[in-house]
Amino acid sequence: MGVFSSFGRRSTEQSTEQVTTVNVNSQEETKVEPQPELYTSEKDVAAVNGSSEVDSENPTPTGDGPRFQPPDENTQRGVADMEAITQTWSKAALIAVFANIWLLYFINAFQSSVLSNLIPYLTSDWDSHSLLNVIYIVADSVTAACYIPLGKMMDTWGRAEGFAFMAFCATIGLIMMAACSNLPTFCAAYVFYNLGFSGMTFTVDVLTADASMLKSRGLAYAFTSSPYIITAFAGSKTAEDILNQIGMKWGFGVFSIVFPFVAAPLYLMLKYHIRQAVKAGYVVKQSSGRTFFQSVKFYAIEFDAVGVFLFSMGLVLFFLPFDIASSATNEWKTGYIIAMLVLGFCLLFVFIIYEWKFAPKRLLAMGFLWNRTVLGACLLDATYQLCYYCWDNVFSSFLQVVNDLTVAEAGYVGNTFDVVSGVLLLGVGFLIRRTGRFKWLLWIAVPLYIFAQGLMIYFRRPNQSVGYLVMCQVFISIGGSVFIICEQLAILAAVDHQHVAAALGILNVVGTVGDAMGATISGAIWQNTYSYGLKKYLPAAAMSNYDLIYDDLDTQLSYAVGTPTRIAIQDAYAYAQTRMLAVGTGLMALCFIWVFMIRNIDLKAVPQVKGIVF
Repeated sequence: MGVFSSFGRRSTEQSTEQVTTVNVNSQEETKVEPQPELYTSEKDVAAVNGSSEVDSENPTPTGDGPRFQPPDENTQRGVADMEAITQTWSKAALIAVFANIWLLYFINAFQSSVLSNLIPYLTSDWDSHSLLNVIYIVADSVTAACYIPLGKMMDTWGRAEGFAFMAFCATIGLIMMAACSNLPTFCAAYVFYNLGFSGMTFTVDVLTADASMLKSRGLAYAFTSSPYIITAFAGSKTAEDILNQIGMKWGFGVFSIVFPFVAAPLYLMLKYHIRQAVKAGYVVKQSSGRTFFQSVKFYAIEFDAVGVFLFSMGLVLFFLPFDIASSATNEWKTGYIIAMLVLGFCLLFVFIIYEWKFAPKRLLAMGFLWNRTVLGACLLDATYQLCYYCWDNVFSSFLQVVNDLTVAEAGYVGNTFDVVSGVLLLGVGFLIRRTGRFKWLLWIAVPLYIFAQGLMIYFRRPNQSVGYLVMCQVFISIGGSVFIICEQLAILAAVDHQHVAAALGILNVVGTVGDAMGATISGAIWQNTYSYGLKKYLPAAAMSNYDLIYDDLDTQLSYAVGTPTRIAIQDAYAYAQTRMLAVGTGLMALCFIWVFMIRNIDLKAVPQVKGIVF
């Protein structure tokens, strides 16, 4: 791990607030050399103090024993704060934090299940159903550029501050979505929404890593993800009721009211426990001495504002033309399409040069990628996300049009992943905790996933039983859930606690770029194959209504099942979807190479956290 030792360190002159370790008894400032042994459980702490019992109600150090292990002097504030918290809180506090994280995942899973079923209808109201992928591309591109700055924010300011900022963005996004009246406004709202909820999930994942031993982390992640088992069915039915009764805008509005009340307790708990650590004398916070404008300049450099702008705008401008070119006046010959491609490519090129030669603080910690495990996990995540989103964004519409399912029924099928993964991950987490190994699971998951997605090519056609699609979704869920948990464990096992947020940030950046690339490929294939399929299969009598059929899901569903027009629409869907799946299935073969790159790390042999943890 020596290759990472210099990444993310802050000088004492640069930090807004500094963390100083102190002796509990004398309250005098001391410098403590890094200790090789980490106290990762209550028994370890008790053993150091010569006690066979642990006082879970009052875990703070007393007497002369070194029950509190001060962080290294170069430890960043956010990491030092969490190490102080985990060494001073009680078991009850740990349980309360995990319970609140579970509740946050519940509300996130519920709103995601509801809104994902509403968005196709909302875009159809503006005759823009075919531009559905545009929303996802823009949001994913901006979000991808913000993970690393968010990780730095959590390390520099603190975990609570990073979480609060993401909760604020998510709430603003929901409010904007409830108030929007056209596609551009909704697209802007979705950027805030996606950034907020994706960032909140990222901060919660970092907190889970802070509060769990590495061998138990898979089980901890499985526990926090388990709400998806409940919301998979409840969310779909709720979406149908919202659509038919109170209207889509209220669907967004309700969550904008509920979410802040669910998010607030976790922030307050974190702030309370760090304040308790400060009162106990474990950390002393001092002013940086900078003026307001000096702080603005410092954080603009620290969070690489220039790099964030170049990266996000470059991705958006480069990916979007692939999705909107077919609707342009002269398609690929249209001036603004060419301009967007050229400008996007140039911005990405400038971003690379800027990060390589000029950036005072690099957005991406390229040193991590010299580690083959980190690189393999990132490539596995990017490939999996790309291949999945090659076809998934129009899956709900496909089920309603081709299989004649209701909104709720389509949601049930589409959420098979959430149900299966929610149950399976608990078992996978337990197996990893028992064995200390995770790579063997990947060798099972990759071929199973490819097999299942290949079967989807055959069954994604008219006149096929929806039961076969559910079967394929179950297999895909097994493979995909193993990917998600093993990627996180692989990258966390390769770094120390100091760099957990940065490592997870890189994984999320690469994965989100994979999302955007998958949506881009999906949009490009959809625009060129669905329109071709409609022109090929639609009866002459329905051609006058071509534009509405192409852009409006309600119009597609208005034709009765079995009529020539509905059959033609179903054939056009199948024509497009089989090609989307074929691309995704072929690219998934690369995952065998990425799994080979990941080292078979013994998680039980890697100490990482301190204090009372899971």
